[in-house]
Amino acid sequence: MALKVELKPGEKLLVGNCIITNSDQRTRLFIDGKSPILREKDILTTKTADTPAKRIYLSVQLMYIEGDISNGRETYFSLINDFLAAVPSAAEIVNEINNEILTGALYKALKAAHRLIEYEQDLLNHVSARRPGLPADDQGS
Repeated sequence: MALKVELKPGEKLLVGNCIITNSDQRTRLFIDGKSPILREKDILTTKTADTPAKRIYLSVQLMYIEGDISNGRETYFSLINDFLAAVPSAAEIVNEINNEILTGALYKALKAAHRLIEYEQDLLNHVSARRPGLPADDQGS
């Protein structure tokens, strides 16, 4: 069964190693076959991976795009170990990411890594909410 993807005007889509840019009209694509597919909104770059969880997501994203975990495994586990040392409460999500990677379900691992980003953001929001007396510049210190 083909994957149906609807693109907004100007939206980009990664299919394999190719970037597809939509024209100025909404478009519907039907994609058959096995190739990594990511919407523009789900793609991180080294510039946009600006938190520890986003760097983990980027590592998983690169494994997904390459279809191979061997190149990114060392970086991924280094990032994961550092993250768990700082945020042990994220162990359940990290275990899910690890299990999906080990079973070859890299797209599912990517989705779990996205939940890790959300978890990290929730923690940061909670810390910021508990420190209302500090100026914005001092809240991350």
